[in-house]
Amino acid sequence: MTEINVKDYEKRCQELLEDDEVRFAGLLDEFGKLLAGGYNQGIDPRLSEEQHDVVCKELAARVSKRKIYDTELGRVKYSASRREHVVIMSFPIYEKVIMIVAEPNVNIDRLAFRIIEKLGSQWGEFFGK
Repeated sequence: MTEINVKDYEKRCQELLEDDEVRFAGLLDEFGKLLAGGYNQGIDPRLSEEQHDVVCKELAARVSKRKIYDTELGRVKYSASRREHVVIMSFPIYEKVIMIVAEPNVNIDRLAFRIIEKLGSQWGEFFGK
């Protein structure tokens, strides 16, 4: 199990929140517990705290389940779900996951590459380095 520096990811999440299209950026553990990050100031989260916790747990579980196909299909670099009111994205990082909630009309691929760029060196493999 690879350990990651939560304080470093707190800083990265704050940098991700500087993007006008990002409503929420958080680092979740494998059980969906928020370790770093949160909502942008002044944003209506659209969910109660309990609902948000459930969404985080479900997202972490889905990210974990997708790993069973890594050998055949390759590792998931990111996943996105476009809903009417938001886009929810996940970026697996070792046993953890970065969860992003973005505005509904965002260009998912462009945002994903901006996020990957900000996440740093462990994403070099995404670009084939």
